[in-house]
Amino acid sequence: MREIPVESIVEQVKTACIEANCVIEEDVATAIRQALKKEESPISQQVLQQILKNHDIARSRRVPLCQDTGLAVFFVEMGQDVRITGGLFEEAVNEGVRQGYAEGYLRKSLVANPLNRQNTGDNTPAIVHLSLVPGNQLKMIFCPKGAGGENMSALAMLKPGDGLKGVRRFVVATVRKAGSNACPPVIVGVGIGGSFEKCALLAKKALTRRVGSPHPKLEMANLEVSLLEEINKLGIGSMGLGGRVTALAVHIETAPCHIASLPVAVNLNCHASRHKEVVL
Repeated sequence: MREIPVESIVEQVKTACIEANCVIEEDVATAIRQALKKEESPISQQVLQQILKNHDIARSRRVPLCQDTGLAVFFVEMGQDVRITGGLFEEAVNEGVRQGYAEGYLRKSLVANPLNRQNTGDNTPAIVHLSLVPGNQLKMIFCPKGAGGENMSALAMLKPGDGLKGVRRFVVATVRKAGSNACPPVIVGVGIGGSFEKCALLAKKALTRRVGSPHPKLEMANLEVSLLEEINKLGIGSMGLGGRVTALAVHIETAPCHIASLPVAVNLNCHASRHKEVVL
């Protein structure tokens, strides 16, 4: 049994909150540079160049890439041979978020009650998706989720008879409807199968993959490529100003589902697709 003190979790979460919001990951930067080579629209080329410049400014000045520093979402894999000492795991995560958003001067975007809209003041509580896995490590992927992509995401309970055509139609229609609101070029996370809530979680988890990394199953990898091609034919372009590149990647995750259901969810990330992985 390996022991991990809550102090280590707090410190790592605090650092991840600041790093994810101020320093773009290389997979995202590479995808933007590749998009710039493909883009033919002069206006969208300028937008992509400005995005890359924003990466450099945010990194050098340690300021957020975007004013919307998002909800604090964590995907956590905890080894079964790990024991958290000195406190509770989720309390440690929340304390790390509290400190990180304060020290990094990151906007607090969480309201305690969705109807009275009173801000919690410290961007907590975090949203934590916890899985138990073999081993003695603790892996946390922090994904700040802004409202632009989140608000334009969608879920549909399709009929099994809708099949692949129905799935394709729904995914493309969701991106088309989003237009410029999700700050394209976007990364499209797609969940297929599971239940109502599992499907949405699959779509969001798909966005934790390295941008453009193919699904391990050839059938799904081919579907990712064909959906990306179809989405990029929409002509929405960077920030909705037209062009060849509307999406940088499509990532799909699947799960078994009920014989009478075909759930499909689409979760969008903006061009920044912020994330930071920590392993303890």
